[in-house]
This record gives sequence, C-alpha cells and structure tokens, in this order.
Amino acid sequence: MDGGAFGAGKAGGAFDPHAFIRQPHTLLRLLSWVFSIVVFGSIVNEGYVNRLDETQEHCIFNRNRNACNYGITVGVLAFLSCLLYLALDAYFPQISSVKDRKKAVLSDIGVSAFWAFLWFVGFCFLTNQWQASKEEDNPMNEGGDAARAAITFSFFSIFTWDYMDPSQDSGMPYAPYTNDEDATDAVGTYQQPPPADAFDTETQGYQTQNY
Repeated sequence: MDGGAFGAGKAGGAFDPHAFIRQPHTLLRLLSWVFSIVVFGSIVNEGYVNRLDETQEHCIFNRNRNACNYGITVGVLAFLSCLLYLALDAYFPQISSVKDRKKAVLSDIGVSAFWAFLWFVGFCFLTNQWQASKEEDNPMNEGGDAARAAITFSFFSIFTWDYMDPSQDSGMPYAPYTNDEDATDAVGTYQQPPPADAFDTETQGYQTQNY
C-alpha cells in the first residue's frame, strides 16, 4: 500500500535542473532566500544611525537593539534554511525509503510553519518599533528606506514560507515529493490487466474434447 507513497516508486530518476527551477515550490524557496537577504542586508548596512551630537550608533527601530538583532538573526537563519531545503528538494528523488521521504515532508511542513510564524512576529515587532521611533533620534532621516524594506519583506516572507504541497504541481515532470503516477500508488498498487493475448498463450496445447 505504501510502495509508491511520497513518490518512492520513482526514486532514482535523473536530476533535471530546468524542470526543478520551474516548479512553484522551488520558486517560493528562492523568493524566501532573496527576501531574507533583503531583510538582514538592509538592517546590517543601514539599520544603525546616530544623532548629530552622538558618535555611537543605535538601531533605527526606536533605538531598540533587540529589534535589529531579531531581524538580522531571523534573516540569516532563514537564508541558511532555504539553502538546506533547496538541497533537500534536489536530493529528494534519490531517496527510495518511504519512511525517509515521509520524514522529509513532515519536516518541510513543520519548518515552513515555524518560519512563517517567526516572520509574522518579526513584521509586527519591526513595524511597532518603527512607528514608535522619534524623529529627533534620526534628524537626517537616514536608513528610512532600509527600515521600510526590512518591514515590507518580512511581511512578504510570511507567505513565501507558507507550505505548498508539491503534489499540486504534479503536471511538472520533477515534482520532488510525488507525481501523477505515484499518487495512484499512494492509494494502492494498481496493476494493469493482462493483455488478451496472454489468455490465448495459456490455453495453447489444451484441446477440448467433444462428447
């Protein structure tokens, strides 16, 4: 019954990079990867400013260093997670064990939900601290675009980490977890009926007798 579950029946197929890149599931991973770079890159490069009478720089989000640290940390870890799961997607067709494939799918679902939650928290946190920021703390209005970019792409990241079942893209020849033929196997093994010629072959040599 589980012989073809999660695409295990087609394990070992050749890797097709063009089909792999075209999958919506892969494109979401790449978008998450890019968005994470924008978030932590914006904060690292322009997320710290100082008043005219100060030399020490403070976080642009209400001078709250925790806000900047959160955005940078989540962005960097999300960046690494995207790379890890892109590698897993590419390697997935080589996994022949149904149990291992099931673990990979469940891990993907859990991680996607986890990161969607972290980005939601980050969006709310950064937005709140940006609204609470005082104009006198940044009289030159430096880093405003970077702060807004970090907030905007934190919001977009919530949806790119929303788990999408790759089997919904089964029309593509390289769905990493399952495909049309495997979906039939996941429900139950389907065997084609033997051709009609097989019955003729089996009955050769047997002669009926007339009474």
